Amino acid sequence: MVRRRKSRLERFLSLNQHRKRWGAGRHLPADADLVAMRTAVVEAGEAAQTRGAEKSLDLHLANLRREFSGQPELLYHHARLIVLIRREVRPAESVAQFLALWAQEAEFLCRHLNLRWLISAADTFADHAADPQARAVAMMATLLANTVKVCESDRYIRGAETLPPRPDRIEKLQTDLVPLFEGTSVFTVGTDDTLRNMYWRLEPFFASGPAGMILKAVYDRMQVNDTAFARLRALHRRDRTGWWDDEG
Repeated sequence: MVRRRKSRLERFLSLNQHRKRWGAGRHLPADADLVAMRTAVVEAGEAAQTRGAEKSLDLHLANLRREFSGQPELLYHHARLIVLIRREVRPAESVAQFLALWAQEAEFLCRHLNLRWLISAADTFADHAADPQARAVAMMATLLANTVKVCESDRYIRGAETLPPRPDRIEKLQTDLVPLFEGTSVFTVGTDDTLRNMYWRLEPFFASGPAGMILKAVYDRMQVNDTAFARLRALHRRDRTGWWDDEG
């Protein structure tokens, strides 16, 4: 059973939630210079990715700043806004700054953010965008990314990441239907048009504002990193059924 989310009142009455927001006011800049942040570089020593969240907001943001050491200040500012939104620090103002940042800097953010933070951005749009279509498109990006993470996590825990493709099975797929479950079947590796057709259906949503740009960025990264998409791409041989954009 999926545990329900706590209500707004339950969160308000939670001492833990208040602890996570102590000292938050100084972390929300009133008038951030986004253009200057593009070229300013975070200097916080050796970069180290955060894992989990500290109860102390000051400590959590200090760790987060170290994660972005050597990168543009704008990327850290984006991550900081997401943290403040999730901790419900002046939520209306934090969300407004997040949406304004994406309205002005979507191209820069899509080019420079890694997948982790693109997914976090999509989650934030899905939770807080005023436009229902933007929320839906953002949720598509989150669903795509997390589905691939499920696949790759399962591959890792089973020790399957070093297994090579089996030519006999690839050959079998050219002539035989290999069932999976509930009427679905394994792709006809090398020629299948399913993912190409999916791309065509996704394409109009890529043009749907910043959320669409995030969806496109997430989709493109899945085709070049070590994912099931990229591994199938390496085995594909029919140009007209390709599902990736070489200019992505």
